[in-house]
Amino acid sequence: MLGAILKQLVNRGGIPGYVREVFQKAKKEFGGRGLRLPDLLEIMKKAVTALPQVFICIDALDESTPKHRRELLGSLREIVRVSENTRVFLTGRPHVGDEIMKCFGQVVRIPISPTLDDIRSYLEMRLGSDTDPDVMDNRLRADILSDSGKGLRYVGNINHIPNTSVRIIH
Repeated sequence: MLGAILKQLVNRGGIPGYVREVFQKAKKEFGGRGLRLPDLLEIMKKAVTALPQVFICIDALDESTPKHRRELLGSLREIVRVSENTRVFLTGRPHVGDEIMKCFGQVVRIPISPTLDDIRSYLEMRLGSDTDPDVMDNRLRADILSDSGKGLRYVGNINHIPNTSVRIIH
């Protein structure tokens, strides 16, 4: 994840010399291994401090493994610590909120919940990508998509489109 963010940061005007040097050094060591997290983190710190303002946006943080999430949050904390002009914007299901609070302390939380229109759009998308469309007739499709239909209640009740929390770290 950090590698992808770094790529976006340095792609603006060519790869800086310090980035190129660290990657070349890593290639020569241990059979061309990739960068280790501490090396990548140091490059990230240099990259963000060289820019006037940086926004790091990560969607669906809850979909990463707990181990990777802890490493990522710790790395982001270090980056924000060295660069006052870096802002982090995270989205994820509510259960990752405690991890974010432990890591950053103060955050802005904006809860987001799906509306019936959101659920209907989700169902239409899923029904439109059905691999066996001949199994469903128009009447069943209409019932699933109606406000009184089982589809909207089912999806709304089991949270296939779960509440999401947006967290902005200053």
